[in-house]
Amino acid sequence: MKHEAKDKGQEMMKTKRDFRNGFARWFSLFLFVILGGACVPVDSAPSPLGTVVVSGGEEIQIRVLGALTRAGELGVPNVRGAALAIADYGPIMGHQVSMGAGLDSLCSAEGGAAAAETVVGDGRVVGVIGTSCSVAAAAASPILSEAGLVMVAPSTTSPSLTSDLRGVAGSNYHPGYHRTASNDLYQAEAVAEFVYNELGLRVIAAIHDGDPYTSGLTAAFSAAFEELGGTVAAAMVNKGDTEMLPVLTEIAAVSPEGLFLPLFPEEAEQILRQRGEVAGLEGVARIGGAALLISAFLALPESEGLYFSGPELDFGSNVNGATGRSGDELIAAYQERYGESPTSAYLAHAYDATTVLLRAIEEVAVRVGDALYIDRAKLREALGRTSGFSGIIGAISCDEFGDCGTGRVQISHHTDSTMTDVEGLPVVYRYAP
Repeated sequence: MKHEAKDKGQEMMKTKRDFRNGFARWFSLFLFVILGGACVPVDSAPSPLGTVVVSGGEEIQIRVLGALTRAGELGVPNVRGAALAIADYGPIMGHQVSMGAGLDSLCSAEGGAAAAETVVGDGRVVGVIGTSCSVAAAAASPILSEAGLVMVAPSTTSPSLTSDLRGVAGSNYHPGYHRTASNDLYQAEAVAEFVYNELGLRVIAAIHDGDPYTSGLTAAFSAAFEELGGTVAAAMVNKGDTEMLPVLTEIAAVSPEGLFLPLFPEEAEQILRQRGEVAGLEGVARIGGAALLISAFLALPESEGLYFSGPELDFGSNVNGATGRSGDELIAAYQERYGESPTSAYLAHAYDATTVLLRAIEEVAVRVGDALYIDRAKLREALGRTSGFSGIIGAISCDEFGDCGTGRVQISHHTDSTMTDVEGLPVVYRYAP
């Protein structure tokens, strides 16, 4: 009985608190309208997810979560792409947009959670671009979703973050999550078809490290390849492992014709360096996932001969419908501002993700005098309605689980480690859903 009374008391306190908070919001708006002489917004019902008020002279706040240290060659171009998009898009209803300093999500669960908590601690933030890695997104997404925020990710690809593309939500899906990167189910299908039909291989060994990206892509590839009639032997290493002979010996026992490495560079590099010490693996075909498609990895002598699967990249003439910037112009602007070429394949995805978010903010923002009222629930709905938007990556349309990517995949062949330009690799296979 005491527990029951306590529960009822807590519920009554919560009801009173919700009432006070709702009344405070309405009263603040009432005072603003009366004292400022502004018109009441037509749709002024309290938002179930809260409303961000941007006062006169203040900036609209968004944040970018990216891998700035570990996997920095993936995350840094994403942050820079967002900055270029904000500059190109310009003010929204007279208010500049600020992304603050990029938050390092470390390409880890701990980093993703910590960065998300930092964002949630600032009530001015409207939305988030990021993260760079799926493992960080899996930790950040529930925190941001619970706080009523939206996120648009440029390079997180695990199916668990959205759905199985057949209407079933992934284990790490949370409302408000969107991405311009394509679901890895497309990449898995592309790699399976290429390996089976183009290379003519039937037995493949695949190595993952257990995180949502690597394990998800391995599982999806295995299912697609086995459906075609092939056989996959999957093995696992741990992040940070440097001794790879045990796992290489394990997979050599199945006499694989190819080796699929949906890993990050640190572990993949060690595998490639040590595979020659294991009989039977010297001449096998090697295929890397998109996380390896970065300049530093391409510069490794051990990377020569690899096939790389990743997003379609030859969209230089495509134009972003919000800014008018073409793909070629984006690359030129990046080089001019940062003094180097982008080091990953996801610059355009970050640029498009940012403009998709800014468009949605502009769509739902209500001006009252010099202030803007941004309803977080309406912002989430607006992002979900994105359909046929012209991005540099192509037409962007979001499904009910936040998959907004094109699904197109290309496979390139890397034969010269002096060629480190991600976009300059010769394409040998194209896939479109």
